[in-house]
Order: sequence, then structure tokens, then C-alpha cells
Amino acid sequence: MKVNKHLKVQGEIKDRGVIKWQGMMLTEHVELIRAWYEEDKYDAKPDLDEFDLQLLQEELVLAAQRKCHVKMKSWKEKKFHYHIGIIQELNRHSHSIVYQDPSGIHRLPMEELVSVWLIE
Repeated sequence: MKVNKHLKVQGEIKDRGVIKWQGMMLTEHVELIRAWYEEDKYDAKPDLDEFDLQLLQEELVLAAQRKCHVKMKSWKEKKFHYHIGIIQELNRHSHSIVYQDPSGIHRLPMEELVSVWLIE
């Protein structure tokens, strides 16, 4: 007698589990489902309006004046990144933020910035 590794017996019902659906899936469907699962791994870029951008600018200016620790959230390559440090400079010519953390001085483009929190 041939043993089927996918066969599960529950009471008097012989169930083949997932294998029974494999014949109904076309390769195009499988590729689309895999692409859909890959899309779910990425974060959508938040859409900031004028009000949000103004609040963001006010928080940045306040943090630069106070020289206090800030937590910044940026969006790059379809993922959110978090940065913690002290803002050293707001460079309007290169549209970047220069901040310092324990590992050194870093530059963050303002276009990637999503939100800022002051850490008191």
C-alpha cells in the first residue's frame, strides 16, 4: 500500500490538505500572490500636507535652538528609519539636517523626514 505524506485522517474523513488546491493555481496566480506578499513587507510613505510640514519645521527649529535630544523618523527605500541625537545644524542650502549621536555626526535629507519628537 502506498503511503501519502499529505493525507490526514480526521475521523472517517480523508483530507489531502493544501495539495488539493495546487492543481487550480496557475503560475501567474502564484507569482502575483508572491508579489502581493512582498508588497506587504514595505511601509507606505505618509502624505504630509502643509500643516504637517509647518509643524515639522517648528519642531526642528525649536530643537536646534534648545540643543536637546530629538527622535526623528524618516522614510527611505520603502521603510521607516529612526534617528536619535542632537541637531547641530539645519542646512537650508542642501536641504539637510546635521545631527550628532554617540557614534558621530550624520546628515539626514529633509525630504526623507516624516516626524520629529523632542526628548526632554
